[in-house]
Amino acid sequence: MASARPVVKRTARAVLLDDSDPVGPPQLVLIKRTKPGRPPYWITPGGGVEPHDATVVDALHREVHEELGAKVTDVVPAFVDTVPHTPEPGEVVPPGGLKVQHFFVCRLASMDPAQRHGPEVDEPRGTYEIVRLPFTPRGLVSADIVPGTLAAYLVRNIPGILALLAPDLS
Repeated sequence: MASARPVVKRTARAVLLDDSDPVGPPQLVLIKRTKPGRPPYWITPGGGVEPHDATVVDALHREVHEELGAKVTDVVPAFVDTVPHTPEPGEVVPPGGLKVQHFFVCRLASMDPAQRHGPEVDEPRGTYEIVRLPFTPRGLVSADIVPGTLAAYLVRNIPGILALLAPDLS
């Protein structure tokens, strides 16, 4: 039996829904990333679990506050994506390692972009624009959401994802 490849990085990412508008569909809060020489792409807020994070959920709260100046509620695990890890320059990890991305569905409680901080704000590589898309099939396919596995999961599971935030699950 072959040995398992090591998990060398874990991330916590928010499928962040703003359902404050009682008339329209919920909005998915994303970050539009633009890097020089690349077409734009859209990512969920979040990032790496750090050694000082007690849990993956603690990392989620920290990252959402850093990237959006936001607070979230009703955090529910929804999707896990495992991919080969590409080390950052200077990062020392065993070869052949994996990155596990934990995606949590959650509600936006508050957001103040003036509270944003951290490397994405202090030393940006390109731009990080906060955007909202209607949480509908048409809204989701209007942007290049990465990873593609998440985009496909979201489009296929809109009613189920919304049901994860139902009051009878808490």
